[in-house]
This record gives sequence, structure tokens and C-alpha cells, in this order.
Amino acid sequence: MHESFWAALIAFPFLQRALLAGWLASIGCGAIGSFVVVKRIGFLAGGIAHAVLGGMGIALYLGFDPMAGALLAAVFSALLVGWVTLAWREYEDTLISAIWAVGMAVGVLFIALTPGYDKDLMSYLFGNVLLVGKQDLLLMAGLDVLLVAIVALWYRQFVAVAFDERFAAQRGLRVKLVYLSLLVLVAMTVVLLIQVVGLILVIALLTLPSAMAAHYIRRLGGMILLAMLIGMALASIGLLVSFQQDWPGGATIIIVTGIAYLLSTLWHAWRQHR
Repeated sequence: MHESFWAALIAFPFLQRALLAGWLASIGCGAIGSFVVVKRIGFLAGGIAHAVLGGMGIALYLGFDPMAGALLAAVFSALLVGWVTLAWREYEDTLISAIWAVGMAVGVLFIALTPGYDKDLMSYLFGNVLLVGKQDLLLMAGLDVLLVAIVALWYRQFVAVAFDERFAAQRGLRVKLVYLSLLVLVAMTVVLLIQVVGLILVIALLTLPSAMAAHYIRRLGGMILLAMLIGMALASIGLLVSFQQDWPGGATIIIVTGIAYLLSTLWHAWRQHR
């Protein structure tokens, strides 16, 4: 079974692109997901991710590339969510839920209104890693380079805001700017993941590898690197299982990731209490 997968991987470019897409997505997930886990902003990231469908639907309706619409909508949603959390923290959950729901509703509406467009909505919601093209890979690689470069340049600022905003503000750090920048990076990472697992499953791949890495490494830099490697390994295993069982690629990657996270959590808990 494994031999047939590797033979197919060598023979078929679409499988090679799918595997590379999983690896590229893992780089962005490790770099940004670690901050999401440490700062516990998974719900905010979910609001950003699901609002992206609105931008994709509008872009399709106007005849533009849906991924360009996704990127613009993701950045806009990140800034909107950030502004909401900074200005109306007491209404944060309700407002983000509204952004989440309205964004998806707008996307579904405009996709339905797009004349002559018959692409399955499920491919946006749940992804289809086997349909990733060369242009998608170039976009993903470019976003990865940008994400890693920004994290490297602003690493200390992001760490300070992730762990203790008040102390960072007392030290003169522009906390609001750094926080909004972090949310924009989350938005860019969401766009990375759309082709691999779709909008619905984004948060799992964004957070679970980093959460697993946090079980074994406390230093954030090491956590980022380990999360990248874990994500790459799980994407590879998920793709292998999906090929063998003829299951949807994105959903299988998430199932494999979820099982790995559960086992890692149980192992970590056992080690702490033995």
C-alpha cells in the first residue's frame, strides 16, 4: 500500500503539488499558529477565517481571482476583528460571531449569484488539496516567505504582546499596532490554508500542531520550529491515508491531526501525573 502511494507520488504531479502544498501550509501554521495558541486567540482567528468566504464570493461575482478576494477579505476582517476587540471588549464574542456569520452568508450569496459559475462550494469550505495548481503553490510560497520574514523581524515584539500586553505597554511597545499586525499575519495564514483544508477546517490546522509542540517545548522559537515539522509530518500522513482509502484529502489531514493531538495530550497528561 505504501509502495503504491510512493509510486503514484513519483508518477503524478498533482500528488507532488498536494504534498508540497501541505508542507508550505505547515510552515505558515507553525510560524503564526504558535502565537495564536500562546495568546489564546483561536476564536478571533475563526472569525477571520470564516469571513473570508465573503471576499471570495464578491471576487468571483466581479470576475476576479477568488484567492485575491480571499487575501483582501482576510486582511480587512483581521483589522475589523482587531478593532472590535480593542474598542468593545465587553461585546467581543457577539460581534465576532456576527462577523463570522455575515461573512459566510455574503460569500454563499455572491457565489450563488455568479452567472455561469458551477464550482462546488464544498471545495472552498472543505478544500481540495489535490486540485492545487502551480500558481497556488507560488502564492503559498510567497506568503510563507513574507510571514517568516515578518515574524523574524518582529519576533521580540510578538512574544512580548503574546505573553504580557501590560508589561509590553509599560516598556513603551506600541501594543495595539503589534496586535493588529499579528492578526493580519493570521489572516495571511488563513489564505495559505484555504486550498489545503478549506475555510471550515482552517483553525484545526492553524492551532493543533502548535498546541502539540507546546507539550514538549516551552521556548516559543523552538515551539515554532517543532510545530512546522509536526505539521509537515501530519500533512504527509494525512495525504497518504487519503490516497489509500480514497478519502477527501483536507478532511483526512484534519482527522489525522486531531488524533495525533489527542494522543499527544494524553501522553503529556500521563507524564505530568505519573
